[in-house]
Amino acid sequence: MLEFRYDTQLLIEGESLDEDVISDYITEHLKGDCLLAVGDEELIKIHFHTNEPWQLLEYCASLGEIYDIVVEDMDRQARGLMG
Repeated sequence: MLEFRYDTQLLIEGESLDEDVISDYITEHLKGDCLLAVGDEELIKIHFHTNEPWQLLEYCASLGEIYDIVVEDMDRQARGLMG
């Protein structure tokens, strides 16, 4: 059993985005691991393993437009199931 089930990835498009501030917020307020927050002031790519992807999506949506959203169930993948 995985500690964090959902591999969550997305892009945030906005203004004055700061990958360090975003990374710090996610680390301090959301439960998960394998965080990547990379980009520039206008576009940030997020990758995060969590059991509550909706919390990550809600936070990121508060920063700008979110798109290319992927939430994959790694438990299903580990069992060889699709979807």
